[in-house]
Amino acid sequence: MLLAFLLIFLGFASLIFGANGLVTGASWLAKKNKVSDLVIGLTIVAFGTSAPELVVNSVAAFNGFSDIVFANIIGSNNFNLFVILGVAGLIYPITVQSSTAWKEIPLSLLVAVLLLALANNFFVFPNPQISRLDGLALGLIFLGFMYYVFRQLQRETTPTTTIVQQSTLKIWMFIVLGMVGLLIGGKLVVSNSIAVATQLGISQKVIGITIIAAGTSLPELVTSVVAAFKKNSDIAIGNVIGSNIFNMLFVLAISALINPVAYSVNFNLDLLILIGGTLFLLLGMFTGTRKRLDRWEAGVLLLCYVVYTAFILMKEVA
Repeated sequence: MLLAFLLIFLGFASLIFGANGLVTGASWLAKKNKVSDLVIGLTIVAFGTSAPELVVNSVAAFNGFSDIVFANIIGSNNFNLFVILGVAGLIYPITVQSSTAWKEIPLSLLVAVLLLALANNFFVFPNPQISRLDGLALGLIFLGFMYYVFRQLQRETTPTTTIVQQSTLKIWMFIVLGMVGLLIGGKLVVSNSIAVATQLGISQKVIGITIIAAGTSLPELVTSVVAAFKKNSDIAIGNVIGSNIFNMLFVLAISALINPVAYSVNFNLDLLILIGGTLFLLLGMFTGTRKRLDRWEAGVLLLCYVVYTAFILMKEVA
């Protein structure tokens, strides 16, 4: 048991190392090609910080651990929304651009509602699951989102003036080593978390939605907290919203294409909480100080997550 916990810790360390290497290398590559900082934050950083979820879910889907797949995605998104935005907003109120308030946040809400409908097979009966066809549909929506992001940011941003002196070899070393770290970390986290859950008699859902979700969200947490201290609201909220959309569209799409993912209706409450939290964030853009997540709103998000987690653990014990 102690060895399993140690390997989970090493797995998380490997995931953080891998995500950091991938984000750093990709950011250097983007800046070397004169891509704007905001584009980097909403795309490359969001993708890089979602890479742990992608690797963990790919391993889980390949091995048929459906509960881990959904628990990690839904749990990570809830952690991103309630904890990361809560902590970042308490550090410094988060002001957002008009496009984020009117488009990206509503899009993340619509995607969460779509996921609830697809997973429960409201359109096709009888077995609740995300099929390969559903995965393909999610992937196509993701491609449409990426096209929108690049078109939108081309109109609203200017190219970065940062000059990158790193050699092409060093850049690709960071990218490759980052990917290796992610692969090793993902395997360690999934296999040893399943072992711990089995020995303790805890469900895969609870392990996935708490420990694995929090662990794979550490890159998002570090990125957004640092951005908040630097008063960079675009990165702080762009990273969270971008990562949540990446998780639901891209990560789940890849998982389903690897292996159709059976869905347990026990996740409906967790999905509804994600939908409710996103709706609260959207309404927060138009109450109080407009287009800003105020400190009291951030505090509400954080408090809601504490109550939600306590409820899950109490339900599991009972």
